[in-house]
Order: sequence, then C-alpha cells, then structure tokens
Amino acid sequence: MTAARELFAEGMRHHLAPALRAMGLTDQRQVFVLPAPLHWAVLGIRVVDTDGHALRYTVHLALSAKPEAVRDRPLPVGPPDPGAPDGSELWHARIGELMPVDDEICWEISPGPRWLVAVEDSIAAVRHYGLPELRRRLAVAEGGPGTGETYLTAAELDEVNAALLTAAVARIQRAELDGKTLVLTGAWSRSDPVAHEVLAGVAGGFLAAGDDRFGRVRCADTLGRELWVF
Repeated sequence: MTAARELFAEGMRHHLAPALRAMGLTDQRQVFVLPAPLHWAVLGIRVVDTDGHALRYTVHLALSAKPEAVRDRPLPVGPPDPGAPDGSELWHARIGELMPVDDEICWEISPGPRWLVAVEDSIAAVRHYGLPELRRRLAVAEGGPGTGETYLTAAELDEVNAALLTAAVARIQRAELDGKTLVLTGAWSRSDPVAHEVLAGVAGGFLAAGDDRFGRVRCADTLGRELWVF
C-alpha cells in the first residue's frame, strides 16, 4: 500500500496538479479553485478506498457562494471540500454524473508500468467533462453569459429521465431556455441513432405542451456542442 500511496502522491504532484493549474485552477487548502469574486468553484481529488495493493480515487466538484467577509481575500477562510457537501452548495456533483456513464467513476493506482494511465485518464475527464460544467455554472452564478434560465429542475426531469433510462439513453442533465429555444443537455453522441430517435420523441412531447416561451428544442452534448434541433 505504501507503494500505491507513493505513486498517487507522485501522480498528484508531478502530473495532476500541474495539469489542473494549466487549466486555470489554483491550489487552495488541498482543493483546486477557479478564481472568482463571489463564488467558490471547487474541484477536489478524494481517495475512495485502499485494499492492500491499490488506491482508488475520484473527483468531486461544487459551487457555493462566498461569505461576504472573504470575497476579496481567500484566507483565513478557505474553500469548502467538494467531497464533503454540507447542504450549502448551489451545486455539487461527482464527475461520473457529468460523463456518458452517468455513474460513480473511480481511478485505480497500483504498482506497475502502467500506473500513470489512470492519472492521465482522470485529467482527461476533468478537461472534457468536469471543468466545462464547473465553468458554465460559475459564469451563470457570477452574472455572466450563460445558457439561459432553468426550464425544469433535476427533480422535475425525473419522469422523462426514467423513460430515457428504459431506452438505454443517457439522461437529460439540464433543460434550459435560450431565447425561443429549449436546450436539452446530456451525454449523447451524434453517432447514436437510438439517442436521436428517442430524443426526437422527447422534444415532440415538450413542443406539444404548447409553451409559448420556446418554439424549438435543441439537444447538445456535455461540452455544449449542438447535436440535433427539433
């Protein structure tokens, strides 16, 4: 286990932490933070378990409002631990919730010639899934340009997502209004004909509701790239 812990520490120090800093995050009190005046946008690396020869870790993300007293200075009050939510967060997620698998994701480090593959894979997951969503939510919270107003909350999407699950299609992560367009975001791919067909039916259901705030439905992947318009 000592070897696995040493490799994890080396991976953090020489690979993961430098990569996160290159993406614009800063180290503060053992977590990584996107600089912002009014909010903590935090990414944390959390060890999940160890079993004698391997170490498993995951990534948590969170957004919360800064107390007014510390908005202009990060110390002495530091950012919250995203791996230990206390209910005050505006948003909190495990990185697996933002990825196509929509599940708990952990990376395992154990002694061997390929131990660094897990670290590199976790960096890619942050770059392509975790950080874009954290940046988007921070921009909206700070009053900058965002996708739009929330149309349905996560709880209100439960019924639709249950139907998507039955069809083996990734859930809708967000439903927001952008002008006269309802934007549905999820871990879908343009090359998935089943997702296209099922989401066309979902879009038809939204349009049939006759909500005059929007006249079309756009489906986008988790990086905000347009997939289909209905």
